[in-house]
Amino acid sequence: MNIQIQSINFVADKQLKDFINKKVDKLISIKDSIINADVYLKVDKPEAHDNKIVEIKLRSSNGGFFAKKKSNSFEESADLASQALRKQIIKNKQK
Repeated sequence: MNIQIQSINFVADKQLKDFINKKVDKLISIKDSIINADVYLKVDKPEAHDNKIVEIKLRSSNGGFFAKKKSNSFEESADLASQALRKQIIKNKQK
């Protein structure tokens, strides 16, 4: 399982990367066929409120999942994105 985290126009610290890795690992435990995960961290407009964006793309052997969330902090955005992906994975699993 390959988890790739890319921070665009800034350097993400180890604590943030560890937090995101834990969130993605929980998603992977739901569905074993997930092959890799791409996580993109962006800052929309530095002067704006709710400017931290997290995009998570999961690829599995039978398709893919995607979520993009925006909030005050990267941790909150990652949490919201992982919740959205969890719903998608569970819904797909029931089919």
